[in-house]
Amino acid sequence: MRLAVFDCDGTLSDGQAAVCQAMVTAFGDAGLPTPDLHQVRRSVGLSLPQAIARLAPDAPPEIQANAVEAYKTAFRGARLDGSLHEPLFEGIPALLARLRVAGWLLGVATGKSDRGLRSCLQTHGVFDLFLTLQTADRHPSKPHPAMLEAAMAEALAAPADTVMIGDTVYDIDMARSAGCRAIGVSWGYHAPEELIAAGAETVVQTPEDLGDLLDV
Repeated sequence: MRLAVFDCDGTLSDGQAAVCQAMVTAFGDAGLPTPDLHQVRRSVGLSLPQAIARLAPDAPPEIQANAVEAYKTAFRGARLDGSLHEPLFEGIPALLARLRVAGWLLGVATGKSDRGLRSCLQTHGVFDLFLTLQTADRHPSKPHPAMLEAAMAEALAAPADTVMIGDTVYDIDMARSAGCRAIGVSWGYHAPEELIAAGAETVVQTPEDLGDLLDV
């Protein structure tokens, strides 16, 4: 079985504004200085506790934990009041449908929560296209290979028949640790040259380019 596993934020969906706003709110609620938004974007892909620890390394553990809970509250509030905006990147729905027709099984490995991932995919009508969904709720943070290994086990796919598709070096490092192919995308949070340096076999410029690469 051929398995294509996608990162979510920065690869499938553009949640940059939502992440930045929730992080600013969380830091304010926890009594921390406003984080550097460039560094916030650089941390997307990590599990939330690891991202906040990276953004506020000098904060005591209990303050970091407060920020984690405040972030969850802010994000949940935006989802409930309808202000959360996480659009899929242009061309992603067509890419997913194309890969399914070509015989690929599809999965997601993300630093999002189970609830957050399900909400995002259901909102855009693509939830049922995915066989396996792996999140930070049940696994160590990327680049640990646990999420990717669980996806392969669930899909009965071998590493040689699995490709990880993502926009950060965390995705690429995870794929290499799991023995899988790694393909970067240019429209996310880390620069193409960083992805290549981390070991991506290539970096595609558009979802259509990715479809051309995999639909063989």
